[in-house]
Amino acid sequence: MCIRDRVCLDPEQFDVVVCPNLAGDVLSDLAAGLVGGLGLLPSANVGPERALFEPVHGTAPDIAGEGVANPAATVISAAMMLEHLGYDEAGAAVNAAVEETLENGPRTPDLGGDASTEDVTEAIIERL
Repeated sequence: MCIRDRVCLDPEQFDVVVCPNLAGDVLSDLAAGLVGGLGLLPSANVGPERALFEPVHGTAPDIAGEGVANPAATVISAAMMLEHLGYDEAGAAVNAAVEETLENGPRTPDLGGDASTEDVTEAIIERL
């Protein structure tokens, strides 16, 4: 059974997957479908001297400026950066605010809601 099938059938068996960039891109897009979409997936590229944190979807140029992008992946990526920098408490607070917003709304169209990117961002900030 290939890794793609194993990720789909039993994702809990993986803690970490290390692979080349293209394979990682395919697997992260596949995993997005398991958790609700690309708008929920943060990412981190961490090296010995530098680190980069961004949503898996990148800049989402196809929907830029439309106000429909889910900000969760971006905000969770920022929380991961805070934790990487040693600000664990701040990172946990940001994650909690995102989780509460995802649970209680408002929600962007990708999650069945009609809220704008700005609406959801403001809700996360209010919960902080």
